[in-house]
Amino acid sequence: MDKYTVTGMSCAACSARVEKAVRAVPGVTECAVNLLTGSMIVEGTADENSIISAVENAGYGAFKEGKSAAVTNEDISGNSEIRKMKIRLFSSALFLIILMYFSMGKMLFGLPFPGIFEENNLAVGILQLVLSAVIMVINQKFFVSAYKSLRHGAPNMDVLVSMGSLASFLYSLYVLITMSEAMRVGDMERVHMLGHEFYFESAAMILTLITVGKMLEAYSKGKTTNAIKSLMDLAPKTAVVERDGKEITVPASEVSVNDIFIVKPGSSIPADGVVIDGSSAINESMLTGESIPADKSVGDKVSAATINQSGYLKCRATDVGEDTALSRIIRMVSDAAATKAPVAKIADKVSGIFVPAVIIIAAITIIVWLISGESFGFSLARGISVLVISCPCALGLATPVAIMVGNGVGAKNGILYKTSEVLENAGKVKYVAIDKTGTLTKGEPKVTDVIPFDNYNDNELLGIAYSLEARSEHPLAKAVTEYCREKGIDSVELEDFTAMPGNGVKGILNGESIYGGNLNFVSETVIVDEEKRTVIENLSQQGKTPLLFVKGNAITGVIAVADTVKEDSREAVGLLKNLGIEVVMLTGDNKNTAMAIAKELDITNVISDVLPDGKEEEIRKLQKSGKVMMVGDGINDAPALTRADVGVAIGKGTDVAVESADIVLTGKSLVGVYEAIRLSRKTLKNIHENLFWAFFYNVIGIPLAAGVWINITGWTLNPMFGAAAMSLSSVCVISNALRLNLFKTYKKESKTMETTLKIEGMMCPHCEARVKQTLEGIAGVAEAVPSHEKGTAVVKHEDSVTVDVLKSAVEAQGYKVL
Repeated sequence: MDKYTVTGMSCAACSARVEKAVRAVPGVTECAVNLLTGSMIVEGTADENSIISAVENAGYGAFKEGKSAAVTNEDISGNSEIRKMKIRLFSSALFLIILMYFSMGKMLFGLPFPGIFEENNLAVGILQLVLSAVIMVINQKFFVSAYKSLRHGAPNMDVLVSMGSLASFLYSLYVLITMSEAMRVGDMERVHMLGHEFYFESAAMILTLITVGKMLEAYSKGKTTNAIKSLMDLAPKTAVVERDGKEITVPASEVSVNDIFIVKPGSSIPADGVVIDGSSAINESMLTGESIPADKSVGDKVSAATINQSGYLKCRATDVGEDTALSRIIRMVSDAAATKAPVAKIADKVSGIFVPAVIIIAAITIIVWLISGESFGFSLARGISVLVISCPCALGLATPVAIMVGNGVGAKNGILYKTSEVLENAGKVKYVAIDKTGTLTKGEPKVTDVIPFDNYNDNELLGIAYSLEARSEHPLAKAVTEYCREKGIDSVELEDFTAMPGNGVKGILNGESIYGGNLNFVSETVIVDEEKRTVIENLSQQGKTPLLFVKGNAITGVIAVADTVKEDSREAVGLLKNLGIEVVMLTGDNKNTAMAIAKELDITNVISDVLPDGKEEEIRKLQKSGKVMMVGDGINDAPALTRADVGVAIGKGTDVAVESADIVLTGKSLVGVYEAIRLSRKTLKNIHENLFWAFFYNVIGIPLAAGVWINITGWTLNPMFGAAAMSLSSVCVISNALRLNLFKTYKKESKTMETTLKIEGMMCPHCEARVKQTLEGIAGVAEAVPSHEKGTAVVKHEDSVTVDVLKSAVEAQGYKVL
């Protein structure tokens, strides 16, 4: 997929013309042109020169964007074009005020004319001619664009505007010449009558009002890209790097891979990297949407533009510039906005024939009114009104503005849609199939039960387990080892340690054999009575893995290990059900484990014991009943993610899963799936509203301008009001799309807690201020009141902020929390 920038487009007819021209190039399989961003996505084997040549032959300019093509806020907001329009508008308005004074001032308000113009209709007409001509020259851009589009056989909106303005001007010029002839023969009554037939003010007003509309439209377009601009603004401007043993400040753009950079408390991280010294809490909410800071220490990864909240960090840069996570997110959002949603196809077809159809309608309007006996001036006014009220831009912008805002809102909340089609389809899914391990669960086995048998106690059982498992590399062994360390259990040296993959471990402790492993392995050595078997089976039915430990000929007890459910998984499943979506658990685990987790999460549709290719086959089956979204995070999920109508990868997932997915959730929460679907539905609804308004406006406006309702209601439409309506129609569509910025993500109700920390090391008010600033810098902390005299800090915070987070932040400043 290649991305190009197209220049010279002014309306939906232009984008339709470019698409048609590029699709005709041999080797092009798909082309989508975005009027809002001026971008074009092309798929196929056609070479760059052929594509650019096709665009140029259609009357526009194009150049290919590279990965490193710098996108700036100036490009996105179109400030340069707005400045030019401001100059045109103010200049036009200045001359228009004078023109309106001489065209309508005396007739409407009885304002006096300067002496030479008093009772001199010919002089007034000549002055109006000069003033309107000046305004037409100032706004010559419309006429130049119209000429180019007609020359290439692709009339655009500027043709409608130019024809309306030029027709008004030329008719007025004809009236002026007729007036001079009447004056020559002394027919002053006719001269006075012709003085009311001038349309010079309409010719000028049409251009000025359209320029107002275009400027408002440009401002509104700029607001649709606020999300991308805010992401760009997050990128730090400077970095502190270590070179030749010294710390120096350089522009962030000069940081290179493998540079050592320093990040002090309160500073932004300048590049993606790995911590090589220090520890801190990092606010990653701009990337992940997670409000709670993430603890970082040696070996952990950090991302550009995230905020170091507390400690001192020294990091090695791994990705810089366009390769950072932030830059990839900005590029993904921009690329998605450049693609075209299926819902836009109807509007595109209409836009392609819109301008020629309006010109024909305007011509028919003039002819019909002339045949009915109306004057040429009246008939021309109706035709001009048809030309200037018609708005193909509203149709062309209806979809892309909503897509742009929807993508931006998603990016701010950690939801990255790769294409516009995905943004549309996500809201239509009927099934959400979710992988279990690492998605519904944490993917990290934890000890859940410690059950000693016979005369043994917890510590004796854990001591034997620790001595064995501390020497094993198995994931379950690591869970046991970590649990024993937390409990302060000491490991004893073993003799003759042996690990038997798939079974267990064994060794000799103080001259006595000890074993650890599954039921089958232990049963080969000792007899497991029914009572113990019942305990083990109950644990298995709960989805846990029981590990038995033996000393000599006695079973000392069983330790159960399980992959625990994420804190918000049940909540996420409930939210998805509230949307009318059926949730399916799809896992390679055994039925017992799967059913235990499913029961905990209230999931009734469970598919277990499936291999990666089996997951893909199950997705196919579900697709027979409706659109399917697959959510996963591992390599084994890639085939299913690709097969699903919408594939979603959790941000912590592997690169393969992320590449295979259509939506990437940068946060760890499964609630993001619910948000992605809800935002998609909101965006789709907004698109439908925009399309309805665009079609409704033209269907009502064109007949009104043509005078269809005159005989019924007496309504006529002055061309100037038609131009104003045309200007505002696009602004209405864009303003409606901007309402998507009001989208609020789901927030679990949190309780306010008050925690008192006993802090050692605060010696003075400066220490208090430092601790206060550190604590209140944590997202979710409302207030911190430290006292060096009492050695305490009273902290008011949300229940989502743990004591460990508070403790880590304070200790990173050099104090000790007791």
